[in-house]
Amino acid sequence: MNSLILSAFSRFLFALMLVVSLYILYRGHNDPGGGFVGGLMAAAGFAILAMADGVQAARRMVRVHPVALMGAGLVLALLSGLPGLVNRGSFLAHWWFHAGDFHSGTALAFDIGVYLAVLGGILALILRFYEEQPEA
Repeated sequence: MNSLILSAFSRFLFALMLVVSLYILYRGHNDPGGGFVGGLMAAAGFAILAMADGVQAARRMVRVHPVALMGAGLVLALLSGLPGLVNRGSFLAHWWFHAGDFHSGTALAFDIGVYLAVLGGILALILRFYEEQPEA
């Protein structure tokens, strides 16, 4: 697209969607949300950037190949289940850490893995579709 308004607004919207996706990712183990929804939100931000400024602009913002993101996410999600297997004999029995009001654990690592896997998968699909789209 060659819209100056969309191009200018897409950068702001991209940053906003990334911040919201990270918020959704973090709150996911306590409230609705998590890695899947957060990954979809981040991928939508990259899709808006690719639609407004082209695929190459979106690829420059990703900095990593989407398939590498998928692989890293799958490995992280797999590794997050191993502490429970070793400690309690049950895969994905999560460990929890508490420090005052802040609490986290291996569930957050699992959600980050899902976030990266979803982001990489959707980005690979979206960027490929935009590359094949003929110029109007």
